[in-house]
Amino acid sequence: MRIRIVFNLKNRGDEVPFHHQYILAQIIKGIIISGDETKYHSFTEYNFSGLKGQTKISRKGLHFYSSKVTVVFSCLNKEFVDYFLKLLFNFSEVTVGNLKLVPESAEEESKITMHEEMKYVCISPIVLKSPKFQNDTAKAFIHPDLEEFSDLLYESTMQRMESSKLYTSEQIASFFKFQILPDKAYLEKLAQQKKKFARIYPVYENDVKYEVRGYTFPFTLYAVQEVQEFIFNSGLGFLTHKGFGMIDIASGQKEKEFKKIKTYELNPV
Repeated sequence: MRIRIVFNLKNRGDEVPFHHQYILAQIIKGIIISGDETKYHSFTEYNFSGLKGQTKISRKGLHFYSSKVTVVFSCLNKEFVDYFLKLLFNFSEVTVGNLKLVPESAEEESKITMHEEMKYVCISPIVLKSPKFQNDTAKAFIHPDLEEFSDLLYESTMQRMESSKLYTSEQIASFFKFQILPDKAYLEKLAQQKKKFARIYPVYENDVKYEVRGYTFPFTLYAVQEVQEFIFNSGLGFLTHKGFGMIDIASGQKEKEFKKIKTYELNPV
C-alpha cells in the first residue's frame, strides 16, 4: 500500500538540500526504533519519496512555499504501516533540514491493477549495487541499455522478494520474466541538452558515509503481476529503506489506472 502523509509547513520559505533522502531516512529510522515493537527495529521492506510541495530552487537547496508538504510512504506490510504512522502522529513536529513539519493526516492510494507490461517514472533514484566500505563499485556507471542493468535489478528484486517471506521458493523460481527497457527518446533528449540521468548520492549507515550512483529516467518493465506489485509498493533496486528506488506509473498509463485517494484508517496496534 502507498500512503500520502500530509504535513503542515510552519516556516514557509525555508529549505532542505536538493537530495534529502538521507535526512528523511534518519528521521524515519528514529521514529521506528522509538516504539516498543522490536521486531520492526531492523525492518527494511519499505520505501518513501522525497518531500513534495510548491518549491523554488536556490544555491541552498529547495525552498518550500506551500502550506502543505507531502511524503509518499509505501510498504506491503499493513501492520508495519500502522505501527509507523501511529508513532509519527505522536510527534507534534518533525524537523527536516530547516523545515518544521506538523503531521496532519494520512491518505491511502487505491490499489492499481498491474499488468505484465508497465510504464514507470522514477520518483527517487534507482540504485543498482549495495555500497560496501572502501569499495567504489556502487558508484560505477552502467548504461540502462545494457543487459547488465536489467540483470542487476532482477537479482536485487528476487533477493528482496525472497527475504520478505511473502512468496514461496516455487513462486520466486517462476518469476524469471524481467526486462527493463529505458525510454530512449528521453535519454537522447537529455544527451542533447547535456543533462544527466545518473548522479552520485550520499548514503549513511551507522554514521558511515557511502556514495552510490542513482538513476532517474522513464522505463517499461516486463514482468509478472506479482513482481510489478512488489516493486511498486516496495521500491526497485537497493537501499529502498533509504528512500531510493521509488517509482510511479507513467502519466500515459495512469489515465487508464486513475489512483483514487481516501483517508487512511489506522488499526489498533
